[in-house]
Amino acid sequence: MIVDDLRKLANPDKAKILQKFFKTGKGEYGEGDIFLGLTVPEQRKIAQKYRNLTFSEIQELLSSPIHEFRLTALIILTLKYKKAEESEREKIVNFYLKNLKNVNNWDLVDLSAPNILGEWFFDKDKKILYQLAVSKNLWERRIAILSTFGFIRKNVFLDTLKIAEILLFDKHGLIHKAVGWMLREVGKRGREIEFAFLKKYSRKMPRAMLRYAIEKFNEKERAIFLKENKITT
Repeated sequence: MIVDDLRKLANPDKAKILQKFFKTGKGEYGEGDIFLGLTVPEQRKIAQKYRNLTFSEIQELLSSPIHEFRLTALIILTLKYKKAEESEREKIVNFYLKNLKNVNNWDLVDLSAPNILGEWFFDKDKKILYQLAVSKNLWERRIAILSTFGFIRKNVFLDTLKIAEILLFDKHGLIHKAVGWMLREVGKRGREIEFAFLKKYSRKMPRAMLRYAIEKFNEKERAIFLKENKITT
């Protein structure tokens, strides 16, 4: 069974490190998350082995308080999506959307949202992403912006920029970093587009967001944007 295979690879020492890294303490963003201490490559290998799990079996994993169970379940979903026909992909998307409460740490979001929602909604109504962008739930907001990575890969940037505008004044650092990251990805493919966005908003965006966005700029350009930025958080 997949659960047995995952538990066999448990590493208590690494689990302690991951518990701290993913902020699982009281009041932190990952409060209550439990780790076994597996690496992502280990989980990918097991996901490949069990890629034909049913939705009910995946649901059981996704409902677990153990982080690696949920991550492995999401890897399996991405594998299924990649190979599936359109009708089956729609079922996977609906299943994913019904389980958003279980996509509740940044690595879970980053691995799954671009590869499922980002692929599915590329040529469809994106209303759901805009609804997620204004959610009170941190992870749903991160899902909204990370889903647009799927569009960025296809050189379509409009929704990334629109959702970035919505999240511009978000209070959470994980959203600042996610938005900055997606802006940087836009810049890799359309530098002038990112530049125009930053000229409009860089003075008032959170500093961490700006730093992520300009990471690939040259030293002089970075210095100019940082000097003009008036936000210290």
